[in-house]
Amino acid sequence: MDMRISGRRARTTIFAPRLQQLLCEHRGEDVFRLDHDTVGVAGAALSDQILSARPATEWERPTFKPLHGRSIPRPDALKSMQAIGRDVRAALKKPIPDGVDLSGPWPHVGHVYLRDLILGSDPRRLRFLMNRILELTPKLTWAVIGTGALLPVKLQPEASAIAASVAQASGYHDRRYAMGLYRRTAAPVCFTISTLIANALWLGAPFEDHWSNRSILYEALRLLPPSWNLLRNASPEYPALDARIGEKDDVLVLPLLSHRDPALWDDPDEFIPERWGSLNPDSHPGYLPFGHKSERCWGQHMVMPLAEMFLDMLRHQGLAVSPQQTTAHVPLAGLLGVAEVDCRLG
Repeated sequence: MDMRISGRRARTTIFAPRLQQLLCEHRGEDVFRLDHDTVGVAGAALSDQILSARPATEWERPTFKPLHGRSIPRPDALKSMQAIGRDVRAALKKPIPDGVDLSGPWPHVGHVYLRDLILGSDPRRLRFLMNRILELTPKLTWAVIGTGALLPVKLQPEASAIAASVAQASGYHDRRYAMGLYRRTAAPVCFTISTLIANALWLGAPFEDHWSNRSILYEALRLLPPSWNLLRNASPEYPALDARIGEKDDVLVLPLLSHRDPALWDDPDEFIPERWGSLNPDSHPGYLPFGHKSERCWGQHMVMPLAEMFLDMLRHQGLAVSPQQTTAHVPLAGLLGVAEVDCRLG
């Protein structure tokens, strides 16, 4: 798909074949069949009804699915989110050091910076759980966690709040669970923010002076929503809402499509931050970058302030996409974003 940004060099965003197929064949449709037992939903009204019909099950949660077969009770999930929230607030209060170099390949540069900013005082075996290489396979992740859980974890006084549960765990199995929860909680914060900034750079840099950071982010979240699909397993509530959904059909709600629906957006493929001067991101039909209002991602209030901080830094340093880069790939992955953006001085 060719993304042409007004007043800028044309950049080509190459979506993975499956994503490209969805955009080409189903944009503007309310309901369509994806395979024999899965129905896609992209209509704003029906998406709202589907996601409001019942709470998500533990297997449908984006972050807190069962951990290596062990359920994550809501109190555990809430405690972890509160801990990482304290860590994020502490990171935002830190002065930005002089001479920070944010040039290079994004989202990698931003991910490393965030990991060190938020978790820099944690033991190395915990910080290694933020390594992007662990995204390759769950088996690799659990091998690293299993090895790291063999010995007790001792923390420095300045360690993160999210690391405290690992240090307090007694015994191998509890420590392994705590380390898994540490990664499940902290890694998405680092991954999501660095990917969001990479997307914003690719879609809109160099940014116009009158564009607010918040509007830039809302627009990047529209064109490349991190949670581009929301799965709901077959449930009797769904056929009652629409006869095209069978009683055994899983439902895949697709913000990827509703965010580009011509019926909902003017110039849906264009990066236009100004549109958010008159639109409400919390109520605009079909806009679901952090999930549905009934179960919105708990990390939203951490992602946006840190992302705005990053944009301030990048804009102050005059960084933009290298003129030599004219294409970027969007792979088929759980977190939607460009694979790499070369960020240089403009």
